[in-house]
Amino acid sequence: MTARTLNLDDSLYQYLLDVSLRETPLLKRLRDETQALPMARWQVAPEQGQFLTLMVKLTGARRILEVGTFTGYSALCMAAALPEEGALICCDIAGDYNAIARRYWQEAGVADRIDLRLAPALQTLSALDEPGRFDLMFIDADKANYPAYLEHALRLLRTGGLAIFDNTLWSGRVLEADPESADTRAIQVLNRALKDDARVDLSLLPLGDGLTLCRKR
Repeated sequence: MTARTLNLDDSLYQYLLDVSLRETPLLKRLRDETQALPMARWQVAPEQGQFLTLMVKLTGARRILEVGTFTGYSALCMAAALPEEGALICCDIAGDYNAIARRYWQEAGVADRIDLRLAPALQTLSALDEPGRFDLMFIDADKANYPAYLEHALRLLRTGGLAIFDNTLWSGRVLEADPESADTRAIQVLNRALKDDARVDLSLLPLGDGLTLCRKR
């Protein structure tokens, strides 16, 4: 028995994967291809992808927003969990990795559910004049804009909708007393603000690099 979250060493983490990860061969292939890229650290952990799949199913999400798509692993996890009439809008900027994402979505048979919009995410979100129409939003992009993404999430999500922020433990850098990084400062601001934000129900999970769940009240 323990009264606090476990610190997973390599052996225990591998056990977690061995007994719970249901990654498909296609997802594994995408993850392996992504690991060869210089920005491989941008990819979510496989257990996070599986968690997102479960969240889509648990919430009954039909309309999803993703901010930060990279090679499309998390988008593929969520799109595959959508009903046939479901839709996912992905916000990212142009890069060589866009083609990887599209290729795997096509192979998985979910490309018709995904609308990849290549522009600064704040621009894309501001142009969405659909308040309260979305069920779930996954945010894993430039950390400096996390507080702004929260406000867009609260505008665009329905009551009871779920916003999920990645990297909210930021490899421990959230503990820095006077951080030089704008990204670190923004995550600190978001985390502290969410604690007392009456607009959401909240839980920060030590999954991957920290995953914060915000349910719109």
